[in-house]
Amino acid sequence: MQMKAKSRSDKFFDVIVALVLGLWGLIILYPFYNSLLVSLVTQETYVKTPFMLYPEEITFESYLHVFKSPYLWSGYRVTLFVVVVGVAYSMFLTVTMAYALSRKKFPGKGLVLNMIIVTMFFGGGMVPFYLLVKSLHLVNSVFAMIIPAGVNTYYMLIIRNYFQTIPESMEESAKMDGANDIAILFKIMLPLAVPVMATVILFLAVDRWNEWFNAMMFIRDSSKHPLQLALMRVIQDTNQLNVGGVPAAQQKPLFSDGVKMASIFVVMLPIMCVYPFVQKYFMKGILIGAVKG
Repeated sequence: MQMKAKSRSDKFFDVIVALVLGLWGLIILYPFYNSLLVSLVTQETYVKTPFMLYPEEITFESYLHVFKSPYLWSGYRVTLFVVVVGVAYSMFLTVTMAYALSRKKFPGKGLVLNMIIVTMFFGGGMVPFYLLVKSLHLVNSVFAMIIPAGVNTYYMLIIRNYFQTIPESMEESAKMDGANDIAILFKIMLPLAVPVMATVILFLAVDRWNEWFNAMMFIRDSSKHPLQLALMRVIQDTNQLNVGGVPAAQQKPLFSDGVKMASIFVVMLPIMCVYPFVQKYFMKGILIGAVKG
């Protein structure tokens, strides 16, 4: 079948769309690019050209200051623990709940599902939440950032909807061969749900990686602070150092904005490196999981 040639007006429209999207992309990307440049230049260079296109002189003083801080490495250790343990814990609870609500038939199933959905829109409040965590003896414990965030209702519904797209005949065949529910879940359902599983795992990993609120509320020991709070300590110490005076061994004060931007990229880099490997699962996992209710 021969493709119809585009008219002049269609070509003109395509050019306009490309220009608008290209301009929009530059508007979105430039703040990240500018932040990277700020982290790589001195304060004098930044004062002269705050909106630079390329750095005249590159320095890694801001990154060296961030990496020399003991808070950074303790924060990485805590955050990695929260990500690994927290994602495994949340995925186990979320997947098993999604499978039960998608396949099992039991009295009051609709009521249970509706009660779970209500938690997406209403919460008990901060004071009851604090009292609950305190009653569980999780104050000043790393698990205060893991246990309370066990199940995300939205992710559970996505996985449940994805499970419902898998033909029930496969489950019935497995039961005829003697498989129980656990074997069906781990040997049939999960291998067929790789796209949505990879998507939810990355979303949960990002949630855990950016964890700071529960840590701010419940963690008193600075050695148990996650990466977000640890880098906040680095920035605060930098500001106090500059305000309090420059040490004799240091010829010039640290560039506070440069330290801030370097901290941002130190936090972003691990997630940015993981994202491309699971990006191909995003569209398929989210669309299929959201189509069927």
